[in-house]
Amino acid sequence: MYIPPAFRVDDVADIHRAMREARSATLVTATEEGLIGTPLPIFVDEGDGPYGTLYAHVARANPQWKLAPIGEAMAILTGPEAYVTPSWYATKQETHKVVPTWNYVAVHAYGPVEFFDDADRLLGVVTRLTNLHEQSRVQPWAVGDAPADFIKAQLKGIVGLRMSISRLEGKRKMSQNRNAADRAGVIEGLSESDRPEDRVVASLIPNG
Repeated sequence: MYIPPAFRVDDVADIHRAMREARSATLVTATEEGLIGTPLPIFVDEGDGPYGTLYAHVARANPQWKLAPIGEAMAILTGPEAYVTPSWYATKQETHKVVPTWNYVAVHAYGPVEFFDDADRLLGVVTRLTNLHEQSRVQPWAVGDAPADFIKAQLKGIVGLRMSISRLEGKRKMSQNRNAADRAGVIEGLSESDRPEDRVVASLIPNG
């Protein structure tokens, strides 16, 4: 991923935070039949390895797990994003030398991918994913709420994956290359948007 210095995120904890907030990733592998990608809900075991380890599962009918990967896999995670009109820039009033842009958060994780269908490991991945996304509910649903034989049958329809992350790239493009007056204009413009994601992006832009 091309990352100018102003937009680079080097802190691993900060990148992990962006991955948690993204909650899903597109897993891309290169195979003899070409590139293949699958969007997946994921979680990252941040204490497993220097950059963490990514876990997810795919449908057993998905051909991606059957095609031997060539080299490392790549997981693409995206965060808040928004269109930025040049009309918000103070510079527009001064020189008119401005163009539109896009603000966004992105993470690329790389590493060898392992697919597995061991029932106990699969149950562990499904349980952790479920608990992660149910924890904010007043009455969280748990995997154990369903009959054990039903869950056992459901697990036969999926294949787990583990990707030990060998390197991470983090990018947060939030108007850092603009002057304070231009950033203030973008914050104001996005804050007034009807799109909730635009307002989230406004909160991520450096102010001042």
